[in-house]
Amino acid sequence: MGCDGGTIPKRHELVKGPKKVEKVDKDAELVAQWNYCTLSQEILRRPIVACELGRLYNKDAVIEFLLDKSAEKALGKAASHIKSIKNVTELRLSDNPAWEGDKGNTKGDKHDDLQRARFICPVVGLEMNGRHRFCFLRCCGCVFSERALKEIKAEVCHTCGAAFQGDDIIVLNGTKEDVEVLKRRMEEGRLRAKLEKKTKKPKAAESVSKPDVLEEAPGPSKVKTGKPEETGLDSREKKTSSAPRNTATNESSVGKAGKPPCVAMKRSIADSDESEAYKSLFTTHSSAKRSKEESAHWVTHTSYCF
Repeated sequence: MGCDGGTIPKRHELVKGPKKVEKVDKDAELVAQWNYCTLSQEILRRPIVACELGRLYNKDAVIEFLLDKSAEKALGKAASHIKSIKNVTELRLSDNPAWEGDKGNTKGDKHDDLQRARFICPVVGLEMNGRHRFCFLRCCGCVFSERALKEIKAEVCHTCGAAFQGDDIIVLNGTKEDVEVLKRRMEEGRLRAKLEKKTKKPKAAESVSKPDVLEEAPGPSKVKTGKPEETGLDSREKKTSSAPRNTATNESSVGKAGKPPCVAMKRSIADSDESEAYKSLFTTHSSAKRSKEESAHWVTHTSYCF
């Protein structure tokens, strides 16, 4: 069986076998993780930030991602867990004095060593190129190698002196297991923050309502506790309150027996000197005693109505 030109095809050209899994070059993967932004795929430039999962970003790219409110965001999966600028920490990196950058490559006669890193550990001096595990402290943003944190154990940062705990240490570009642990810790921390906000709201409402209650009752509460002093005061108040009542009854009795009590005489409005317009407001006026036939209807039959 031949094709055009008399060529004979081979078996692998006609029979399709299983696809081979493409192997990723480890060196290229390390260069992409430690030298390029995870979101914009551009070279890392200061200011550099890291998320709660230990990925590196350019701060400008994160800000543009948060400001972009369109439905389709470029490379949104890499930063879908970043909801605000508070979810990232700006890193304090130590420059590598042996790194020359692009100075020696102007003529093109020098080999570009990609394994040489721009930053190093300020304690041990290891280069941050992916060969060694590096961590950063979330409280202050200082970056160290994991070896430095294990050899020099302290509860204070080695460079700035800020106190930190075990949860503040986040591994940069860790393995899948490290990312799962950090993701679980991130979700627990966010749930804890939401619960704290919910508990603070009712406390704030109570603090606002307490001054109102104090304004209504500024004096001490008058509660009967059964003490002898308070009972004595209550009995005195009862005696004083009963005294005027007795005097009133005595006066009324005197009025019945002797002189009549002073009572205001009722005075009719019809006999008063007020005007007729004022008197017509009351039911005792003669206008209120008119029959229905004599009283005017609410419809006035005048020329203005027609």
